[in-house]
Amino acid sequence: MDDVKIVELYLQRDENAILHTAEKYGKRLQSLSFGIVGDRLTAEECENDTYSEAWCSIPPSKPKNYFYAFLCRIVRNISLDRCRQRTALKRKAHISELSLELENCIPSPDDCQQRIEDMAFAEILNRFLEGLSRDKRKIFVRRYFFLDSVEDIARRFSVSESKVKTTLFRVRSELKNYLIKEGYEL
Repeated sequence: MDDVKIVELYLQRDENAILHTAEKYGKRLQSLSFGIVGDRLTAEECENDTYSEAWCSIPPSKPKNYFYAFLCRIVRNISLDRCRQRTALKRKAHISELSLELENCIPSPDDCQQRIEDMAFAEILNRFLEGLSRDKRKIFVRRYFFLDSVEDIARRFSVSESKVKTTLFRVRSELKNYLIKEGYEL
């Protein structure tokens, strides 16, 4: 079943929407969650919580053209919350590492003004990503949205780990320069 029909089922409050969502995206959502939480049982719970959250979010949201991305955002946020809950003082090493890598590129939300500008920042970030080559964009998104390891990215795209690391370094540098050019102080 295509995404538009599944979203229509959600809008009609038909419980079959969840079944069709699980059939179409369950394994991928669970895999994304597992990459964050590192535990199969917790990943299954996060997947199920994603269906519940989607049920509550549609309507008012109507993600017909970006349903999978909508679900990924939900499962990612739920998984990160679980990870934070499990390790309140000790965050998983790879999440800390990724945060440090992007720390010098992205301004932190220190005040209300920054929070108000979040939507504008998201638009600028999307424009930056659209300007990247397809390969660079895929590597960047796999690393910083899906939280894939360098090794997994290299395997997925059939390139060396060194190439992945170099690409990520260069893209972060480009992002930093792009944000400076857009008026962000880093």
